[in-house]
Amino acid sequence: MPSTSYLIAVLTIVFTITLALRAVPFAVLGRLRGSAIVQRLAVWMPVGILAILAVTALHGTMTTDPHGTWYVLLAVAVTIGVHLAFGRRTILSVGAGTAVYVVLLNAL
Repeated sequence: MPSTSYLIAVLTIVFTITLALRAVPFAVLGRLRGSAIVQRLAVWMPVGILAILAVTALHGTMTTDPHGTWYVLLAVAVTIGVHLAFGRRTILSVGAGTAVYVVLLNAL
């Protein structure tokens, strides 16, 4: 069993590294905010991440459930509709699309 001082030292190092890794991007981003690359990334990265997540998560259902493709298409349509109708609020649109998908998957 490691000593208490060893555990405190390890936790201090882990805390410091974690804090630094989370703080450095925000410190650097302030200087790069006017950059064209950062502005493009701000637009396209969330869309790309959500697309990759959706394809990965929904692939299994689409291939195993005969009605899965229709459930996915309806949930994606609801997500897009809510996203465009309610001021591009990502949390709201993803939540609504996920809710529709889960209800369709479990109720039908």
